[in-house]
Amino acid sequence: MSHGTRRPPTPVGLSDLRSTDEASLPQPGVDAGAGHGVPAWLAATLNHCSRCGAPLHLGMVPGEDRERLACDACGFVAYVNPRLVVTCLPVTDQGEVMLLRRGIEPGRGLWAQPGGFMEIDETVEAGAIRETLEETGLLVEPRSIVGLYTRPEAAIVVIAFEARIVGGAVTETPEALEVRPFRPDAIPWSGLAFRTTEWALRDWVRRVRPDLEPGGR
Repeated sequence: MSHGTRRPPTPVGLSDLRSTDEASLPQPGVDAGAGHGVPAWLAATLNHCSRCGAPLHLGMVPGEDRERLACDACGFVAYVNPRLVVTCLPVTDQGEVMLLRRGIEPGRGLWAQPGGFMEIDETVEAGAIRETLEETGLLVEPRSIVGLYTRPEAAIVVIAFEARIVGGAVTETPEALEVRPFRPDAIPWSGLAFRTTEWALRDWVRRVRPDLEPGGR
């Protein structure tokens, strides 16, 4: 099978950490890395065919409208798709949002909502419940979707639920140095770990406190 001119994938940025340059921060739901290929961290895992072990090459494949990673030996096409991250904004009876100060990289020491990669045998709600319990000790009931956020640079799509706390108790975990509530007007905007966290919290604040300008901007 011919795939045309070969060249290695051109990776782009791979961090989901928020930018320190406020002026360069993308608008919610978009990302400067969109359309620039496979992120470097993911490209490093896509060197060989998972079917026969031969090298993969990037090029045009008959019937496709973009370059694909494909195997010359057996014709296998390695489609590269983003992964789904399920997260919650747990809200207390007092209308505060529970955030955790991350105990692991990326973003160690910075604030984020609980969440993580969805498992293959879960619904999005079940994944968000599990991740929140694992990271904070809180049992939640996901309610409405605050937003969906695309990060091509990190090869992820993030779903953020607003969630009601229905049980459990704040617990120290390996992934959280601290878990605490924040009023909508007291969110630590300058200390957030991820762009997707900022986007979700801004959308949530606009929903619950439309009189506030999230982050004071």
